[in-house]
Amino acid sequence: MSVALKQIVENIAKLSSDEKALVAHCLTSSLDDQQDENVDQAWAELVQTRITEIQSGEVQGVSWGEIKNRVTG
Repeated sequence: MSVALKQIVENIAKLSSDEKALVAHCLTSSLDDQQDENVDQAWAELVQTRITEIQSGEVQGVSWGEIKNRVTG
């Protein structure tokens, strides 16, 4: 393990949620500089589909607390 990675791992718990999200974004963004030109359109379509499902009552939202409880059990 490199010194830089060891420092990051040792200090990750000290970061706020926003800082962790920024680190995650930077890491994933650095993995692949090429972006599929259709990705933005696909996300926009998925978001619209989800909004329609929620507004119609077809699906129900779940709180973040409930999701965490399901995952951590």
